[in-house]
Amino acid sequence: MLKGQNIKLGVQPIIWSNDDFHDLGGEITLEDCLTEMREAGYAGTELGHKFPKESKVLREVLNKYNLKLVSGWHSSYIAAKNFKDETKDYRKHLQFLKEMGSPVVIVAECSYRTYNDPNLKLNWEGQEAKNLSTSDMTKIFKGLDEFSSIAEGEGLKLVYHHHMGTVIQSLTEINRLLEYTQKVSLLGDTGHLAFAGENPLAVFEKFKERLGHVHLKNIRPAVLKESREKKYTFEKAVKEGVFTVPGDAGLSFKPIFELLREIRYEGWMVVEAEQDPKKANPLTYASKAREYLREVVGL
Repeated sequence: MLKGQNIKLGVQPIIWSNDDFHDLGGEITLEDCLTEMREAGYAGTELGHKFPKESKVLREVLNKYNLKLVSGWHSSYIAAKNFKDETKDYRKHLQFLKEMGSPVVIVAECSYRTYNDPNLKLNWEGQEAKNLSTSDMTKIFKGLDEFSSIAEGEGLKLVYHHHMGTVIQSLTEINRLLEYTQKVSLLGDTGHLAFAGENPLAVFEKFKERLGHVHLKNIRPAVLKESREKKYTFEKAVKEGVFTVPGDAGLSFKPIFELLREIRYEGWMVVEAEQDPKKANPLTYASKAREYLREVVGL
């Protein structure tokens, strides 16, 4: 379906070792993670917390496994912190990605986030309505546009990652983000959209002209239903198995891939799923997703 388009397949190291909850996969070495990425058949990876933070060192490590660095997450605190300091931190991250040859920089506004706190339940109605003032919104959107311009000047594209437990998680908030920014592109994460109660296909369709990066993540409907009914924290939902990979469980990915074919999407598609590696063997699930993509889209 997508064969012939300029699309490469990457995988997120969070399948092996979780960036937010270090007890998930804490015992798995970086070497084992990268070895299994290549064994499963992926061409690239995003940044993980166990990766070297010097570009020269990381380049040598990834070259050993014939892997490219697709991108890396940057937590911005535009609403809550001094913008000059935020810009300095962002430029440092951006420079690292540029040195690694990454095409995109992933940004998520983490002021007032709840997903990393095991004691805070998710706001299923959206964080923005509860926490963001008009002043906060203005600062965030203006700051993200400035960050996008900085990235563009360095030859990269800023893609915004909507995320459960942050100020931009629902369609209403994504709508506002893309209405009030001019330069920001969207990272479409199928799993987080479904978790937020949104239809990933409809969101991809609506913002197809702003779609700059794709995370392929699946959802287990029964666990999601339980998470909503019992108002789980993000950590609890993850550990109960709310996420999984394409080719396993809930979402129908074929219509999404058809849309990506129609719009001639180019770039990376990255498989990910925050799971407990002791319950969901990383190599098994990474391989399952890779085989599914090979069969369905011809990549």
